[in-house]
Amino acid sequence: MLMIDAKEALQRLQEGNERFASESRDGERFRVRMRRATTYFEQQPFAIILGCSDSRVPVEIVFDQDLGDLFVIRVAGNIVAPSQLGSIEFAATAFGTRLVVVLGHTHCGAILSTLEQLQQPSEARSPHLHFIAKHIEPAVEDLLAPELGYDHATLVERSVRANVRQSVAQLRSGSKILEHLIETEGLRVIGAQYALETGRVEFFEDNRRIETFP
Repeated sequence: MLMIDAKEALQRLQEGNERFASESRDGERFRVRMRRATTYFEQQPFAIILGCSDSRVPVEIVFDQDLGDLFVIRVAGNIVAPSQLGSIEFAATAFGTRLVVVLGHTHCGAILSTLEQLQQPSEARSPHLHFIAKHIEPAVEDLLAPELGYDHATLVERSVRANVRQSVAQLRSGSKILEHLIETEGLRVIGAQYALETGRVEFFEDNRRIETFP
């Protein structure tokens, strides 16, 4: 198994997103990838992405990566629940993948819905949607404090970041398997935000932006 460390994996994601955002990607290249997928069955994902289910954020395209390069888990609001955690544990152990990225995005519907629920509770909400909102609420409820005085756009932006950071923290401390890999095998768990407006992904770790590799 080819082992790619977290630093190289992050660099590949950054370079791929730069190609995507600068529109230098090649449509024919993507079609070649699709044809190859019908005969090439081995996967060696160099990064694990926990992303939102939003249809405007197709992960392999956003990072300009081949089929089989990324192990993608998608759920509304990029929350961490047992099935997502188990999927990440599987990929990290089965494939030796050493980078996990929690990918949020601007204008996230799950975040907007959760904020609306906190401000104007509704009993008509589906219990399944309520489950997602309850996972997001701890990350965003303090941002609604009146003394902070956030306008709506700022509130949503900070809520998206806070929710990503919460999921990162849960992955780092919610699994003995991942904790062990972080401590002994170089596994790295970071956050990121995709901007629908520009197509660019900003990576951050412990509230610090990760600069693009030279």
